[in-house]
Amino acid sequence: MFDEQGATAPDGGASKADASRTDQEVADLKDKYLRLAAEFENYKRRTTKERADLFKTANQELMTVLLPVLDDFDRARQHTQSTDDANVVRESIDIIHGKLTKALQQKGLQTMDAKGGPFDPELHEAIAQIPAPSEELKGKVVDEVEKGYYLGDKVIRHAKVVLGQ
Repeated sequence: MFDEQGATAPDGGASKADASRTDQEVADLKDKYLRLAAEFENYKRRTTKERADLFKTANQELMTVLLPVLDDFDRARQHTQSTDDANVVRESIDIIHGKLTKALQQKGLQTMDAKGGPFDPELHEAIAQIPAPSEELKGKVVDEVEKGYYLGDKVIRHAKVVLGQ
């Protein structure tokens, strides 16, 4: 006769082995998942900190460049307080303006040349329209109220302009 328990025992044993192997695989995959999730969280935290440090050092570099200009303003204020000569004050301002402009240009700042050119809404902000002084200035920038600036190739401030009609 055929023994039921003997016949089913190898299948039952095999399925217990499969179950324990499957449980082990699940445990391994869960462990890998938890390690990967923890590694990703550490990566996010580290990159966030590095980015914040980068912004701090970028500001520090710019401030270091601007400190000599601030020193010049202090010296100019001291030397021009006792004078009534407007030319001395004007000269001081011109020297400091030149130094500030040079320092900012070294950091990538460029002025936008808008006056007399065609109006471009990507670069200009029209604040007024006036009758064009000449036929060739119709639809073009007649006056620049506030300069526009590029930092590298990116517009960081649009030029405020007056258009000719």
